Amino acid sequence: MEKFRDLKYERPDPKKVKALIRSATKRLRAAKSFEEAEEAFLSFNAEQEKVMTMASIAQIRNTMNMSDEFYDGELKYFNKFMPTVMPLIKKLNKALIETPFRAEFEKKYGEHMFRDLEQSDKLISPKVILPSIRENMLKTEYSKTAAACSVEFMGEKCNFYGLLKHMQSTDREERKAAFEAWAGLYEQISPKLDEIYGKLVRIRCGIARKLGFDSYIDYVYLSRGRYDYTPADIERFREEVRRYVTPVCAEMYEEQRQRLGVDKLHWYDESLMFPDGNAVPIGTPEELVEKAKAMYEKLSPETGEFFGFMAEHELYDLVTRENKHLGGYCTSLPEYKAPFIFSNFNGTSADVDVLTHEAGHAFECYYASRLLPISSLVFSTSEINEIHSMSMEHLTYPWMDSFFGDRADGYRYSHFTEALKTVPYLVSVDEFQHRVYENPSSGPSDWRRYWKEIEEKYMPWRDYDGNAFLSGGGFWMQKQHIFLYPFYYVDYALAEMGAFSIYRMAVNGEDAWGTYLRLCSMGGKYGYFETLERAGIPNPLKGDTVSEIADFAKEQAGVLKDRLRG
Repeated sequence: MEKFRDLKYERPDPKKVKALIRSATKRLRAAKSFEEAEEAFLSFNAEQEKVMTMASIAQIRNTMNMSDEFYDGELKYFNKFMPTVMPLIKKLNKALIETPFRAEFEKKYGEHMFRDLEQSDKLISPKVILPSIRENMLKTEYSKTAAACSVEFMGEKCNFYGLLKHMQSTDREERKAAFEAWAGLYEQISPKLDEIYGKLVRIRCGIARKLGFDSYIDYVYLSRGRYDYTPADIERFREEVRRYVTPVCAEMYEEQRQRLGVDKLHWYDESLMFPDGNAVPIGTPEELVEKAKAMYEKLSPETGEFFGFMAEHELYDLVTRENKHLGGYCTSLPEYKAPFIFSNFNGTSADVDVLTHEAGHAFECYYASRLLPISSLVFSTSEINEIHSMSMEHLTYPWMDSFFGDRADGYRYSHFTEALKTVPYLVSVDEFQHRVYENPSSGPSDWRRYWKEIEEKYMPWRDYDGNAFLSGGGFWMQKQHIFLYPFYYVDYALAEMGAFSIYRMAVNGEDAWGTYLRLCSMGGKYGYFETLERAGIPNPLKGDTVSEIADFAKEQAGVLKDRLRG
């Protein structure tokens, strides 16, 4: 494989792609043996991997520079092309479901693959091609709108991510000024984001109706592979978070207020853990990557091989710059069995979090793709996928001295407590989306009211120091998942319960790494509940898992805090 920057991009020929899918479907129907049926299936899979690899390259290069007209055009091409292929894939899936050799397929590829195929049949129809194209276009419009935002602050041009480092300053006035600038950017584009989101809600609800669903919520639960639980189960989970996690977080924030010596902890204070400043990584972006490489070589043979591959082929883009897409992600190039990490370094501890969180996703991709027969089995449901990333954050604690020097204990304490304190926000985003799609005719004023009510419920400590836009409920729109990945956020909260469970094993001297490898090795071969059971990880939707994790987190935070005193 070449370095990522040298990989050749070639737009897939739509006629050729469609012809190959039709041919594979025909051969699958006509197969006289499992071998013939499998050959037809694998030929389709190989073509699918080529198309998805080109789509990934276009998407990555587009997010690297959202003003690049060529890849902007290619992304628009895929947004239009992919929905037109779905009806043909539906026919191929139907042929696979009905094959007389299904038992042999299930034995080799797993029964869960067929469960996915049967459910996906309900999600594909020519009737939703045009609205799906419009949805994709609106998502691109959102991304470009957010990426174009910047403001002059303290002599530099800052986007949203650039302002975040100033919100960790030890100078409270600087934090407040950065916060006001950050909020001002969102307020400035809020009419446009309200418009985009309203259109997205209407289109998504229309897609669900066209496919025969009573609501978009029913549709999206099925599309996200949530076969093992219902919205009612998630509602109970959110309530357990409110009962058990929110009080522990409130105590942590009160300790933080006292540590900082402020009368009232405002939102722009929440990200500053210590009065003398947060732990920040030591070194340039290039040096941080080298430290990560050394860390993964020590962690295990598997991770050493993985990160060496990433470094050799330069499968990452980490430094923030103008016109670069916000946030971070890990995606894959299935034809090369290669992950890719995208992020926006900003000089804070979040830069190291990228090298653990996104690297956790990337490691699972690299590891599972070499164990499982086809790329579609490599990734699991998002509730499992996020355990891969969040667990890696905790399991790499022993090597944080390399990144933070004598502030490593401060980083470990901050990171661990922040992992718990994020959970109430995660379920807030989820409840917000449920409220919106339960009331699809709602509008911007309703959305702000929903968010304000939800915020008071799960995060009673939140205070915006009189900022009218955010105090009035405008904070919801800063979460890109609401626009781009609907209902993909509670998954992080569920996954954090799993990640804490694995870290608890490490604290207790159990084989946490063995559990983690076992989890990664399964990829997406099994469903959510079965994967947890096979890995030996407690199910957050059953029993007393949430309350037990809250107790563990409170106790372990105390242990980490004591090390600060030492």
